[in-house]
Amino acid sequence: MHDVMYRRIADDLRSQIESGMLAPGAQLPTEGELMADYGTSRNTIREAIKMLVTPGLVETRAGQGTFVVEKPTPFVMTLTGEVLDTGDDTVYLAEVAASGRKPTNSSPQVEIQLAAGAVARALHLEEGAQVVSRHQERFLDDTPWSLQTTFYPMSLVQRGATKLILPTNIDEGAMAYLARECDLKQVGYRDTISVRPPYENEARFFRLPVDGRISVFEIHRLGFDDADNRIRLSITVCPADRNRFRVEVGKVPPRMAAVPAAQADKSSAVPEGPAEANLRRSG
Repeated sequence: MHDVMYRRIADDLRSQIESGMLAPGAQLPTEGELMADYGTSRNTIREAIKMLVTPGLVETRAGQGTFVVEKPTPFVMTLTGEVLDTGDDTVYLAEVAASGRKPTNSSPQVEIQLAAGAVARALHLEEGAQVVSRHQERFLDDTPWSLQTTFYPMSLVQRGATKLILPTNIDEGAMAYLARECDLKQVGYRDTISVRPPYENEARFFRLPVDGRISVFEIHRLGFDDADNRIRLSITVCPADRNRFRVEVGKVPPRMAAVPAAQADKSSAVPEGPAEANLRRSG
């Protein structure tokens, strides 16, 4: 009887959530109120709530209560396209703005690090070689959307690209700056994408469940100049509940501009592939 009862309660609450009676962000009645409403025990109510927590319909906040999860509207980002001198950030901000949403970035957190592991291998540097790390938190409509860290060989700073080590935005775009300052042009890039559970600091920043049921995409973008030199590695972490990726190959009709966010394409294909995690410390 206990088993049947908590399932019935969970089904009833799920129906209220799906119908909108319990709206996204709404607080569920307290355990005491639910016990009175359904005429059952505290343990039965807790079992019913667990059935809603597991699929991510509700979340329990310590000292506050249980709330209906607010699911963000996914943003669809095109990974393919022309290689622009301005760099990924400028392209990303333009694409987000065209969708009618508000993009913002934190000020860069800049460090000089010793290359190791995935960074050293990707940039073809010796272990311990110096690299510049530029890390930013990115938001859409004030919601945490992605974390991005870009690594540049220190040789670029020695060639005059001193803005790379300043904790300020490069307004013209990093690639345009490198082209002007170092006569160094990015002519192509390679993306490698993996899916993994979020690290603890990422779950905290993105406000994800700590049990890992919402994965993150980790995109490694490696940029090349016309001499096949590896000039930068950008590692971007994006939660799967609010990001989709589009890949276009060949002759494709142009997309309509300024599609409302609520109508974002939720069925776009997501490429898969192996990559090494390197953002355990960021955030």
